[in-house]
Amino acid sequence: MKLLRRYTMYLLMTVPIVALFFYFHTLPALTGMYYSFTNWSGFGSIQWVGLKNFIGLFQDPQVMHSYLFTLEFAAVTTILVNVISLLIALALNAKIFLSKTFKAIFFMPYVLGTLVVSYIFNYLFSNVIPTIATQFHWTALTQNLLGTQYAWLGIVIVACWQGAAFNTILYLAGLQTIPEDVYEAAMIDGASAWRRFWGVTFPLIAPFFTINMVLAAKTYLQVFDQIVALTNGGPGNLTQSVSFLIYTNGFSGGELAYQSANAVVFLLLLLIVALVQLRFLQRREVQL
Repeated sequence: MKLLRRYTMYLLMTVPIVALFFYFHTLPALTGMYYSFTNWSGFGSIQWVGLKNFIGLFQDPQVMHSYLFTLEFAAVTTILVNVISLLIALALNAKIFLSKTFKAIFFMPYVLGTLVVSYIFNYLFSNVIPTIATQFHWTALTQNLLGTQYAWLGIVIVACWQGAAFNTILYLAGLQTIPEDVYEAAMIDGASAWRRFWGVTFPLIAPFFTINMVLAAKTYLQVFDQIVALTNGGPGNLTQSVSFLIYTNGFSGGELAYQSANAVVFLLLLLIVALVQLRFLQRREVQL
């Protein structure tokens, strides 16, 4: 009887969650995959077109540009945010800053909404910074960065400022698992600060480095909110990411089926990048 009750409770807790997940996540994904093989624009009749949408993607300059921009942005931001986060974590762990206070300060950006943060930075880039630059005659900063060919730098700055918080916490957790006697032994052997980091610290936090790299790459490959609030894909289509292109052209450009095919290709790209990262970084963990 107890086993039956336990099994019943298990079903009552899991079945509704699985059903909701399937309805709001799996079913839309499967529906989008079906639409990717059709010519449906969001209304009217549906006709099966096979691989026509997928072939068209690789011949579309706008789509190719969005993939190039997304990959470049994700690579630059993933590296920068991990370097910044690791440096902050090392400083906090070494108590260079007031540890408890600065932990809260550094984590605060992650709590704020991405759109809110991005709109604030939009105002800073377009109004505050040019005004200050004009007063001090800093010619290079008098123009709104988001309206120039360097608009992608503004998106990188916002993404790093907000994303570093989460990565810092993970690196701190990794650093606190390293026993002090390991460092003491390295210092007795005469290892320099750099040698202690490269030979002791980094190998022991390698699993945390893997997690941060994979999560950061996944997040920045899907960049969307920052682009909506900062540049709206501009100037021109210079900062148009894949996610932004799928959303804008799919829902308001009459390309629902075409962009569904784009979403399927993008999903495969995300899986490939994650698997390659895990394979390479986890193998490096073993070597270290």
